[in-house]
Amino acid sequence: MIVFSMKPLFSILLVTLSILLAMIVLSPTPFSERSLARNPLPSNSPKGKQDIWSVQRALEWRPCKWWMEGDSTALPAESNGYMRVDCYGGLNQMRRDFCDGVGIARLLNATLVLPKFEVAAYWNESSGFADVFDVDYFIEKMNDFVKVVKELPAEIALREPFRVDCSKRKGHFDYIESVLPLLKEHHYISITPAMNQRRDRYPMYAKAGRCQACYNALHLSRALEKKGSELLDAIPKPFLSLHLRFEPDMVAYSQCEYTGLSNSSVEAIGAAQGDRKPWTGDAAHIWRNRGKCPLTPNETALILQSLSIPTNTTIYLAAGDGLMEIEGLTNVYTNVYTKSILLRSEDFTSMHGNTKAALDYYVSINSDSYIATYFGNMDKMVAAMRASKGLFKTLFLSRRAFAQFTSKGLKGEELAQALWRVHRDDFKLGRGSALPDCFCEFKL
Repeated sequence: MIVFSMKPLFSILLVTLSILLAMIVLSPTPFSERSLARNPLPSNSPKGKQDIWSVQRALEWRPCKWWMEGDSTALPAESNGYMRVDCYGGLNQMRRDFCDGVGIARLLNATLVLPKFEVAAYWNESSGFADVFDVDYFIEKMNDFVKVVKELPAEIALREPFRVDCSKRKGHFDYIESVLPLLKEHHYISITPAMNQRRDRYPMYAKAGRCQACYNALHLSRALEKKGSELLDAIPKPFLSLHLRFEPDMVAYSQCEYTGLSNSSVEAIGAAQGDRKPWTGDAAHIWRNRGKCPLTPNETALILQSLSIPTNTTIYLAAGDGLMEIEGLTNVYTNVYTKSILLRSEDFTSMHGNTKAALDYYVSINSDSYIATYFGNMDKMVAAMRASKGLFKTLFLSRRAFAQFTSKGLKGEELAQALWRVHRDDFKLGRGSALPDCFCEFKL
């Protein structure tokens, strides 16, 4: 009979527990790029799961029949005047505003003039509506929805339109009450749509005009579509289009603070901040947990792994210039392609912002799958167009879930499983890609 002494065993156990306790206490509590690198997800996580696209969807969003089949309300014989939509910002913001403007024109019984793209110097842009979109196709497709003209009558063209800026209006804004009298008085107005519109008051024919413009009538110009097709052909298939936003201005605007970034990224963010300083203390924690902070490329790679997206997946990076910390993604996902790699250098360097955004849009609506780290104007438009084409492998990564899980200390397999569950439910129910104004829910 062998007898063990209990004292040595107890001593060994006590020392082991002490070491483990010290590791927990001394480990870094804030979530950072470096702590993420030290605690990567297992390469096959979550264990035993297929990729996110294998999840069976419970419903999907499709264009509603009430506008796809055409509006039966005839256009009035006489219009109340001419209306031009003035659009500002990046391409997808201008596209959103113009779509709203088409609905307003139909609501006010106005004849629509081709829009004016007003781009700030920041965007380094000079292209107009006709440089980006097929004008003849747009006019043809809008027939019976709203009257569109390329040129104004001579007596109107000699003068500037009466400007109506609705973009700063507070609360819900009614165009019938506020703008229609000005249109009838001046006969030619330019309008900047309001952010908060009372679309619930729109008659169905005005809603139909907006939907038709946004999802059926706005096609890229032939030159841009040709270049987009060439870019699409150059990408190895199948591929995932990833819209990743982590540029200096984006991070500066978010007022979020990050640790573990490179010196060059820190300097670029500082230069873009101006008077907009990041939140600190409890306010910063609350802000991040509300999902207000852009995902870094490193965090994006971690979430993709949690969704069992294979690391050898071909990824087209739909992103603007100045993307920071890209190595956080490409060190994990090595088959990443960009416009600058696939296009001839002289073509790429001569491109303006609208052209680059249009190419990203074209590739993304035709990709095998689409994932976005943000839910901006481009993402909403891409999701809608993919749904209209019957492409439902579309997902928006949850910044809120990631922030909340990591603030609770989740890591490794536990974090992977939590992220999987959240995104599985989002994909199953089509969250994020829902566009109730023009799309209807179909249960599967």
